[in-house]
Amino acid sequence: MLQFDLWKRVLIWLVVATGLLLAMPNLFYERVETRNDAVATIEREGATPRLEAEAGLWPSWLPSGIVNLGLDLRGGAHLLAEVQVGDVYESRMESLWPEMRDALRDERDTVGTIRLQPSAPDELRVRISEPDGMARALQVARGLARPVTSLAGTGAQDLEVRGEGDEIVVTLSEAEKRATDDRTVRQALEIIRRRIDEVGTREPTIQRQGAERILIQVPGIGSAAELKEIIGTTALLTFQPVVSRNADPGEPPGIGNEILPSLDEEGVFYNLESAPVVTGEELVDAQPAFDQNGRPAVNFRFNPTGARKFGDYTAQNIGNPFAIVLDGEVISAPVIQSHIPGGSGIITGDFTVEESTNLAVLLRAGALPAGLEFLEERTIGPELGADSIEAGRIATMVAFAAVLVFMGLSYGLFGLFANVALILNIGLIFGLLSLIGATLTLPGIAGIVLTVGMAVDANVLVFERIREELRTAKGPARAIELGYEKALSAIVDANITTFITALILYVMGSGPVRGFAITLGLGILTSVFTAIFVTRLLVVMWFERRRPKTLEV
Repeated sequence: MLQFDLWKRVLIWLVVATGLLLAMPNLFYERVETRNDAVATIEREGATPRLEAEAGLWPSWLPSGIVNLGLDLRGGAHLLAEVQVGDVYESRMESLWPEMRDALRDERDTVGTIRLQPSAPDELRVRISEPDGMARALQVARGLARPVTSLAGTGAQDLEVRGEGDEIVVTLSEAEKRATDDRTVRQALEIIRRRIDEVGTREPTIQRQGAERILIQVPGIGSAAELKEIIGTTALLTFQPVVSRNADPGEPPGIGNEILPSLDEEGVFYNLESAPVVTGEELVDAQPAFDQNGRPAVNFRFNPTGARKFGDYTAQNIGNPFAIVLDGEVISAPVIQSHIPGGSGIITGDFTVEESTNLAVLLRAGALPAGLEFLEERTIGPELGADSIEAGRIATMVAFAAVLVFMGLSYGLFGLFANVALILNIGLIFGLLSLIGATLTLPGIAGIVLTVGMAVDANVLVFERIREELRTAKGPARAIELGYEKALSAIVDANITTFITALILYVMGSGPVRGFAITLGLGILTSVFTAIFVTRLLVVMWFERRRPKTLEV
């Protein structure tokens, strides 16, 4: 037991040195922030913050990952948003009208003329001029229904069709509404995450709460209003047929149409068909660029489905204008000069370079499938975060000092060895946190404080066992050897059960609970390593050097 092979010693110290090297950038991070705010531009560098090489305080070729600070320590913004799933029902009904119209046109001899009628947002009403053909019209309309696409796989149809007099009424089925609600919230969750990630904000918390709500917490952002601006910008791009230019916004646009303002020309309004030809959902790429006149613009490209629809429409409408609409405003309404088969094009307008870049980012992230209503919004200032950090720092230092004093008074020189291992243990914890890019929160600090108290448990077991062996008149070397041998099983069992608890907390919990579980779990691993290997190596090195005849623990 007291014989350590050279390779084992080298490996132990190599692991310790690597852990401390990974943790050291956290010390330089604070120095860079306080000495040169211009250099410490790490706020938007991506998911794992890194020290800037220009600072000159930390070599660029060394590990530079640091521990993220959570919302409660660093300040930031908190939002609770509710997804307006009713918007999706309305959009679905609007997009169904062209398909319904085309299907009924083939049955004109039976159903007569067809007219779109005013209706509620979540239904579609179509009047036919030949009520005797209602049975055939309902049959055709029901043929447009599709099986509900959902995880449950109910097999139900997505549309419910009924006749009321001379009108066909189409609504979404309850199964489709449930599937749409779930699909919409999932899509909104992913798009919000992409938008926040696009601007480089690090370690956000974005998670679903209940059926239709999303919790968003982003550390380091200036205010809730800034976060809402990033999230709430819809960036909904559509290509819509133009009915007329210079429309009067005070007059009704007509059934199936809408009047939208021009983005660049004040006082100019367009009357457009509400059903778009293609939408931004069918975009696969959007990049900032410049047009032939050197003005900022955005290049876009559709997926195969969008490209086919875009190509077919341009081929059939040469000489007619069509509108490029962004968030309810007409960017431009060019006249189709020729067939555009490639599915790509360019958006021009009165953009700055920054605006074209932001538009490309939002288009790539995708449009929110529905509106968001913000039920809660809070901004946590950095002063509160600084107070929390200071309180956590004091708590850790007090616990650390109390443990050091206790171990020194209780076990003398062996207690000093345990104290050295405890200091290394804290460094290893921060090294692992930096390596995985973890976020440190107040519960995480609580986990570290708890680890400080638990870290010496293994050493206490070993030292007490050594004391028992010394009472049986065994020599120092034999007592140390038996102390580690007999205490090993108890150390492993106790820490395995605690580690399993931390693992369950991480898997089943969220937010603060996970932060606590991460630091607790990593603390257990480093504590066992320092107790079984580091402390024992220190004792062996001391024993080889001094060769004491008696031993006091």
